[in-house]
Parts: sequence; structure tokens; C-alpha cells
Amino acid sequence: MKQIAIKAPGGLDNLILSDAPDAEAPNPGEITVRLHANSLNFHDYMVAKRENGAADGRIPMADGAGMVTATGDGVTEFSVGDHVVSCFFPDWQDGDDRPSDFARVPGDGIDGYARATVTLPATWFTRAPMGWSHAEAATITTAGLTAWRALVVDGGLKPGDTVAVLGTGGVSIYALQLAKAMGAKVIATSSSNAKLEKLRALGADHVINYRETPEWGAEMQRLTGGRGVDLIVEVGGPATLAQSIAAGRPGAHIALIGILTGVAGDIPTATLMRKQQRLQGLIVGSRKHQQDFVAALDTLEIRPVIDRSFELADLAEAFRYQEGGAHFGKICVNM
Repeated sequence: MKQIAIKAPGGLDNLILSDAPDAEAPNPGEITVRLHANSLNFHDYMVAKRENGAADGRIPMADGAGMVTATGDGVTEFSVGDHVVSCFFPDWQDGDDRPSDFARVPGDGIDGYARATVTLPATWFTRAPMGWSHAEAATITTAGLTAWRALVVDGGLKPGDTVAVLGTGGVSIYALQLAKAMGAKVIATSSSNAKLEKLRALGADHVINYRETPEWGAEMQRLTGGRGVDLIVEVGGPATLAQSIAAGRPGAHIALIGILTGVAGDIPTATLMRKQQRLQGLIVGSRKHQQDFVAALDTLEIRPVIDRSFELADLAEAFRYQEGGAHFGKICVNM
């Protein structure tokens, strides 16, 4: 089979395509999956980009979707021919014992899915949404599940809520689509008027160019009649958090899921406290969260937005395209 591995010391120029043995036959409790697609995330980019930080020979990519080709003894959840998708935290099956690092995340602490076949425990996968392509299914592992957990699991989204989404990355667009499908209103931001029009076409009730309106928190207050938004999907981090706090109503839920503007900065804690808002960091979710998400997707009439697809051999080019920031939605890799 073909696979991509990161050659030391790392960096996009050291993503090496090579031949490798096909996956071995499954042991009890395992399945063999013929992988057909990955999707790119900021986390994958950071792993591939960092120099002197990636393990020599690490196979990147956390999101993998494909078809079951063999099952080991004792596997009852899946059958040959089933379409499946990987889990970001394969060891976090359910419950509140949450991982706090990436030591067991495929594509980072352990080998990922930039390869044609894998044999792994069946519990490392869930079913893919019915009728979705492999590329579409590959988008749920990281981006889709993050949006689901931010809005539904942690945020308690309900019809009539107002949700703020920042930018046009995979998580933000998924959050927009989920919020609208579940009866909420959405205010979306971007620095590109062309992208704002695309957000409006996806159902955003209001859009704001944050370069033209740097105090967009106050603008969200105005757009909600002074009430403020109920949930904010905060992907920027320190440079945007103050505006998110300003945008939120008293008691708002702010889901901190990104650090696009850095890893540290000032937080207006007095305002956060005065408004009695809840600021919660999160990283993706558990297998049970993903199973619930897939069940919801089987009933909701949404499909992920895929900007462009690349071949596995062109993974470095795909990351450079992601780096340029011109994409709208997800970037996928077909195998």
C-alpha cells in the first residue's frame, strides 16, 4: 500500500510517500479498514509543520474514513462492507475521564491515517453517516465532532438560541450548519466579504466583516437588540476572546476550541465574571459523542462543505493550500 510518513526533522518538505506492507489480518476485537479519505485540520497542519518535534516515521492525519474489509473474532458492531470513520481520541470511549494531551491521538502521538489500509480495534471507529461519501465522512472526526460538542453536548443548544461563529474554517461552518438545522439563529464573521456572502448562502442570519468592524462584539449586541448571543464558538483564542465575551449575553456559553491567534493573552476576567458567562475549553469529543453525532446527521439535512480535494501523494501541497487561508470549509485527501 501507499502511505505518507514524516521524515525527521519534520516540516512539509519531509512528508514522504512510500510503499508499505498492507495491514495484517485482524485479531479478535479488530477490524481491517480500506481507507479512502482524510480531511485536514489545523492540528494536522501543526504536526506536519513543526520541525524537530515529529517522531521520525510518524504517519500523520487524525481523520480517516473508509470501508471495513475484514473483522476479527468477537466483532459484532461492524460487518464487511460497512462504511466507518475514525475517532480522534480512540481510548476515550465515554464518560468524563477526558484526555488532556495528544499522546494517543492518531497522526500525532501514534500513527494516523495517511495510508491505504489499517487493522485496529473496532472501538477506534464509528459508523459513517448514511449515504455520505468517504470524503464527507472524514470531516466529522475532528471538525464536525468539535462543533457538535461545543453546541450540543456542552452548550445545550436549543431552538431560538443565537450562535456566533468566527471565520470560515471547518468547525465554524459545521457549527453554522448544525445551529441552523436545529432551529437557532447564527451571526457569522469573516474578513472576506466574498466569504461572508457564502456564509449567508449557508443560512447565516447576520454577517460581520471583522476587519471593517473590529468591535464586532458590540455589533452582535446591537444585532440581538442588546441581549447578546447565547453561544459563541471561539476559534481565535487570545486576540478574539475579549470580543466574544462582549458579544455574549449574561450566562452565555463560550466554547474555546482554537488558538489561531496564539496560545496566551489577556482575558477580561472581570467582564466574564460580571456577565456570569461560562468559558469552556474543549478538544473534540469521545466515541459516544461521535456515535450520537452520527445518529443526528442521519436525520439532519446537512452535508459538509468541501472546498477542494487532493491525492495522497500531494498531501504537502494540500497543507500549503490550507496555509494560504483561501479555502472555505474542509480540505480533503482522496486515496
